[in-house]
Amino acid sequence: MINQIRALLLATIATLFAAAAFAAVDINKADQAMLESIKGIGPAMSTRLIDERKKSPFKDWSDMIERVKGVGTGNAGKFSEAGLTVNGTTYAKVEKADTGKAAAKSGDAKPAKK
Repeated sequence: MINQIRALLLATIATLFAAAAFAAVDINKADQAMLESIKGIGPAMSTRLIDERKKSPFKDWSDMIERVKGVGTGNAGKFSEAGLTVNGTTYAKVEKADTGKAAAKSGDAKPAKK
């Protein structure tokens, strides 16, 4: 009986740690340690992110990419996959939405073939 309780307790603790490891980190709310918990973000990048955030919160992923040196679409995607969000939004959602808009715009821009 004691071993069953111990096993259940250990399983519960392991589950809680796993959930914490995959918890989203919002760029506008996170402290430096939380930002550095994201794979690919070290002390230099977290400092740049916080310095820009002090000027004004990030509106969206595009705003963050534009304002922070060293962050492009590739890094944004990697950071998002590792758990970073901007106002609760992942980069993948933004990228898919933008791709659809870009396709629609480029389709409108092409001259009609005769």
